[in-house]
Amino acid sequence: MIYRQVGKTDLKASVIGFGCWVVSGSKFWTGTDDQSSIRAIQAAFDMGINFFDVAPVYGYGHAERLLGQALKGKRDKVIIATKCGLVWDESGKTQNILTKENIFREIDESLERLGTDYVDIYQMHWPDYATPIEESMEALTKLQEQGKIRHIGASNFPLFLLNEARQYGEIESHQCLYNMLQRNDDNYHNIALGYRTELEILPDCRQNQVAFIPYSPLAQGLLTDGFDPEGISASDVRNANPLLQGERLAKSLAVVKGLKEFAQEVGKPLSQLALAWMIKDETITTIIAGATKIEHIQDNVESTTWQLDDQVYQRINEFLMRTART
Repeated sequence: MIYRQVGKTDLKASVIGFGCWVVSGSKFWTGTDDQSSIRAIQAAFDMGINFFDVAPVYGYGHAERLLGQALKGKRDKVIIATKCGLVWDESGKTQNILTKENIFREIDESLERLGTDYVDIYQMHWPDYATPIEESMEALTKLQEQGKIRHIGASNFPLFLLNEARQYGEIESHQCLYNMLQRNDDNYHNIALGYRTELEILPDCRQNQVAFIPYSPLAQGLLTDGFDPEGISASDVRNANPLLQGERLAKSLAVVKGLKEFAQEVGKPLSQLALAWMIKDETITTIIAGATKIEHIQDNVESTTWQLDDQVYQRINEFLMRTART
């Protein structure tokens, strides 16, 4: 496993992290169950993964509880990153709320579910334009003083808001959408992003020594050899992803076909090629890769044991640039 420093902190994160959205429960992700999810988390730890990313909204608290159970007795050996600001009601409708009152409430609920008294990185999940960022950052710095959180992170923040937040405290990590097929997308699951990852966020992270944490590195399964759009159940959260629908899916599958040729050339699965392509950029600190099957986690970890040749890497980038224009 490769480990990289998280921003300016003393944390060292495995370059392959574990994304806990997939352990939200069978109602949200096709083909999952709690026992296999717990086994997957524990197997990931045994393989050297020490970074676990979760959020209260994943399974409406379920993923946090499951993660806490799976990591019991291992707390001092892992980095737990959770989030705040995405609040749901009884019908499942969500709102972005980063008020001081809500942040204080959410952290206590997350700590209880996770079975810990602190989290290593506490991330603002999405911007809340109705609440001054000064208020949000004041709450987060207060939690740092109390020892409930060690470091502050952002997720899905446009640069102008990120820069404003920096006036009130240190932002150590930024989590954004990024993969071979979605390098500068303007939306995610039909949610406007307000940033361009490769054009804006990666340069900002390099300049400011901020850990960059990409999510959806395998495009929710599209960048794997076994992707089957027909196998996604009606309740699966991936149905809200335009990348996996209609004309966009058809175009993406054409790009994937070309990427599979590169994977064959280097003798690796497509998923490993997609992850190795990301690992090549040292600005990328830890990749949020969700998986509940042990063999998929092994595949993810295997991507750290070899490196893309510089020339192949350049050819892939040229291919991606060409196909992005078509």
